[in-house]
Amino acid sequence: MADGRHAFCDAVAAFAARPVLILGHHDADGLSSAAILFRALERSGRRARVRLLGRGENAWSPEMASELRAQDIGGLILADLGTRAEPLIPGVATVILDHHVQTGVPQAALLVSGHGLRPTPTTSLLAWWCAGALAEVDDLLWLAALGIIGDMEEAAGFPELAAARERWGITALRRAVSFLNAPRRASAGDAALALALLLKADGPKAVLSGEYPETALLQAAKAEVQEALAEGRRVAPQIRGDVALIPLHSACQIHPLIAQQWKGRLKGKVVIAANTGYRSGWVHFAARAGQGTDLIAFLRRHRPEGADPVQYGNGHPQASGGALPPAAWNRFVAGLGFGVEGQVPA
Repeated sequence: MADGRHAFCDAVAAFAARPVLILGHHDADGLSSAAILFRALERSGRRARVRLLGRGENAWSPEMASELRAQDIGGLILADLGTRAEPLIPGVATVILDHHVQTGVPQAALLVSGHGLRPTPTTSLLAWWCAGALAEVDDLLWLAALGIIGDMEEAAGFPELAAARERWGITALRRAVSFLNAPRRASAGDAALALALLLKADGPKAVLSGEYPETALLQAAKAEVQEALAEGRRVAPQIRGDVALIPLHSACQIHPLIAQQWKGRLKGKVVIAANTGYRSGWVHFAARAGQGTDLIAFLRRHRPEGADPVQYGNGHPQASGGALPPAAWNRFVAGLGFGVEGQVPA
């Protein structure tokens, strides 16, 4: 990883003397990555700002490219958003930090990837390693720990997590993760409050203490998600062969949590929780499976006509998913052996 740190430092040093834009995912790993990078850049004397991807957005869309071209950007850092071969904005120096299965290796950007390493570092841990080449970031290790816990890599054996656990306490870290994930899972789908809190808190206890007004708003979002989750847990799965389908209709992003819950109860099954209420005109789904099943390969085999490669079948071998228009979704579930019980109105 030493080579990656040096390459990252050199890439940032070559950025133009204008603000660096950090484009990040809105889950705990993406949020903590963005916070680490922002704070390290500021400490190194660089101006920076963060743009989080919201519900239904993707970094490589024409709309995103148009938005970014209109800004005065000295350099671009993508955190926890996957990879593509084509540049996001041609001509703008770009660094990509990511740990997912690669869906293209960029030719005109620096890629610092955790994919293929064992254990696989989360993007937040990659960000912390790289940020250390810019400034002193020992006090930001708790942010990297949030990403490790949020991406369910707590048992992977990272010494950085052990050090954070000793310094800040595992209970506080876990509770902070549940708070930070709540806003993007709530019906509003806006993680800006969580990011604002991470940019000024000095540890997980500050996130939880109520010292900052964002904490109360995160608590309200968490309560909304818990209520939706309780309802979703009452839905029984439909099983066809090795696939279990759980139909949901909620404005909250509960489908990954429901899929993860049923994965432990349905050993050997590919568990798919599908949510028709998350975004109008789309079926968002989360797929989970145990070791021995490669969901990326599974979804590739069952890719329906009309699936957008950016919004379908990316992520991790045991944790993937995507979003499909209704007609494509109906083709997808039909190919898995489900009849009208798995269909949605087109």
